[in-house]
Amino acid sequence: MSDVNKTIQKWHASFKKGTDFDSWGQLVEAIDEYQILARQLQKEVQSTNSSDFTEDQKVTFLLSTHPHFITCTQSQGEFKLEDLKKLEPFIKNVLTYNKDFPFDVQPGPLRRILAPGEEENLEVEVEEEAAGVGSLESFPNRVPGTLLPRLPSEPGMSLLTIRIDKIGLKDAGQCIDPYITVSVKDLSGIDLNPVQDTPVATRKEDTYIHFSVDVEIQRHIERLPKGVAIFFELKHYKPKKRFTSTKCFAFMEMDEVKPGPIVIELYKKPTDFKRKKLQLLTKKPLYLHLHQTLHRD
Repeated sequence: MSDVNKTIQKWHASFKKGTDFDSWGQLVEAIDEYQILARQLQKEVQSTNSSDFTEDQKVTFLLSTHPHFITCTQSQGEFKLEDLKKLEPFIKNVLTYNKDFPFDVQPGPLRRILAPGEEENLEVEVEEEAAGVGSLESFPNRVPGTLLPRLPSEPGMSLLTIRIDKIGLKDAGQCIDPYITVSVKDLSGIDLNPVQDTPVATRKEDTYIHFSVDVEIQRHIERLPKGVAIFFELKHYKPKKRFTSTKCFAFMEMDEVKPGPIVIELYKKPTDFKRKKLQLLTKKPLYLHLHQTLHRD
């Protein structure tokens, strides 16, 4: 088997793994697999030395990494798993596929998808010109605006809604397209719930970025194991480096879950999901402002 056929086989296996996770309701694992595949396709697009694929095929790779297809289908109301599976013949038979792309999307100016932890490494790298098709820009590791609806209520169980009001930063006005990634992690830093991203902030005012958005935690509070924390990562776009970076993070432990307003401290990146080496972002009174609501049936 040739190297290019091995590459295509690997792509197809990753795609199939993602759709399997998707169909089983394992949203976090599905998104991870979709993004692994998207990074592989984008790497091929950006390779100036590759002659294995035509320019038309590379443009189609870009279509396959459209935001619709790198987020889990169960978190996107308009895009279903059966639709996503229409991509399988293209990915499996890319060298001979001669039909139109199954969806009406354009490659457009997108941003690079980063692997976990890659954005911190990019901070210290020398800026280079991105190579690829047309005016390809960098991709964000996630697409802002992937909030999920509240789970169905169950007798004797509590659900938590966290309203993200605002975050205080001395350079709030300089953040481009800021949004917050919300995740629920155990002590080992493993995701227990689907990761969610807020939409881009509604406004910036003085030293505050305002979000005014509700996030529904995707598990009943009573079913969360000991040691769990809810993380909030502020992310913003860096046009010169062409990627989305983590600005700072905050977290809330389970003993802090109670109805009403709360302000929590901000910490320096990289995000320490294990909570072992924490450094405050600033000594100034700047915090993440939240409001919690508990729903009990």
